[in-house]
Amino acid sequence: MNLRPITLIGIVISMVTGIALGIVGYRWWLEEELGDDDYSRAFSEVLAQVHAQYVDEVDKHELVRNALKGMLEELDDHSLFLDSAEFHDLQAETTGHFGGIGIEVGLDDDDRFTVIAPMDDTPAQRAGLRAGDRILEIDHQPLERFTLVDVVESLRGPPGTPVHLRIERGEEHRELELHRATISLASVSARLLEPSYGYVRISQFQIGTGGAFEAALEDLKRQAGGELDGLVLDLRNNPGGVLQASVSVADALLEEGLIVYTEGRLPSSKLKYRAAGGDLLNAAPVVVLINEGSASAAEIVAGALQDHARATVMGARSYGKGSVQSVVPVAGDQAIKLTTAYYFTPSGRSIHHAGIQPDVPSEAFDERLVTDALAVLKQRRAESLHARL
Repeated sequence: MNLRPITLIGIVISMVTGIALGIVGYRWWLEEELGDDDYSRAFSEVLAQVHAQYVDEVDKHELVRNALKGMLEELDDHSLFLDSAEFHDLQAETTGHFGGIGIEVGLDDDDRFTVIAPMDDTPAQRAGLRAGDRILEIDHQPLERFTLVDVVESLRGPPGTPVHLRIERGEEHRELELHRATISLASVSARLLEPSYGYVRISQFQIGTGGAFEAALEDLKRQAGGELDGLVLDLRNNPGGVLQASVSVADALLEEGLIVYTEGRLPSSKLKYRAAGGDLLNAAPVVVLINEGSASAAEIVAGALQDHARATVMGARSYGKGSVQSVVPVAGDQAIKLTTAYYFTPSGRSIHHAGIQPDVPSEAFDERLVTDALAVLKQRRAESLHARL
C-alpha cells in the first residue's frame, strides 16, 4: 500500500496584511505575469457572493484561510497552509513535545486516512494501532469531509482528554478509546544486544537527533568496554522529520562521500550534503532496519548507507517520500509548508514513490527481526576478520 504522509511540519502562505491588500497584490501579479485579471476579479466576486449569500453566515477571514489551504493542498500531497495554532503544533513536534495520541497520519491510494506509524511509547502504540490501519471515524464523526489537517487537529488536544477512534484493519473494524498525553519523544534509544553488539532505535528525526545518536554510540562503547563489533540501527516506523538530523546520523557512520543531494527549481534548493569524516564505529558492520512506515529522513539515512555499502538494509520496502518541504514563516505567526526540492541518494536514486529496497527482505517483525539482524552482523563481522587474514 502506497501511503502519502502528511506531517505537521509545515509552511504557510498567508494573506499578509489583509484581504484587500491580498486581492490587490494577486490582481497585480496576474496582470503582470499573465496579462489577464479574470481570475483576480473572480476571486474577489466569489468571496463577496459567498460572504453575502451563503445560507449560513461565514467569516470572511475563514473563507480566505480556506482558499489559501486549497491553494497549497492542490499543489501536491505535502504542501500545506498552517494558521498560527497549526504552526505552533509544528514547532512543538519538531522539538518532540506536543499533545496528542502519537501517530503519523497519511492518505493511502484510495485517499483514506491511514496510520503511517505509531510513535514509540504513546497512547496510540499502547492501544495497538499499527501502520496501515485506516481511520474511519474520530469521536463518532465520519471523515468524508475532513482534510488531513482536520484529522490532525481532531487527534491533537490537551493531555488527559479522551478521543474515540473507529478503525479498519483488513476486513475487521475496531473501536478504540484513547486518552491524549503529552507526547515527549526522546527520538533516540539504545541498548546492548550482546556484550559488543549495539542497538539504536531512532523513532523520528528531531532537531537534536544527530547529537543524541552520537551520544548513544559513545554510551554503548562505554558499556561494551571498548569498540563495538556491530550495530543494529532501527528505523522502522520512523516517519522522518528534520533533514539535517538525518544527515548528521549518516555522517556519524561514514568516513567520506556524498550523503544526499537535493534538486529544485531555485538555485537555493540545489544542495549537496557530504560526510565530514570520522566513522564513529571504525567500520564495524551496521544493519539498518526499515519497513513500510520508514519515510523521508529515515530513507535518506538508509539510502546513503546502502549506496556506500556501509550498511546492510533489512526488512521491507520503505514508504517512498523523496520530496523536501521548506517551512516558511509568514505574517501573523503563520507559515507555509512548501515542496521546494526532491532529494536523491548518493548514487542518484530518487526514492519518491519507489522507496528503499532492502538488501535482505524479511517479513519478520518486532524482536524477531532484531535477532535476525544480529545474526547478519555476526556474519559480516566474521567475513571482515577473515578478509584481514
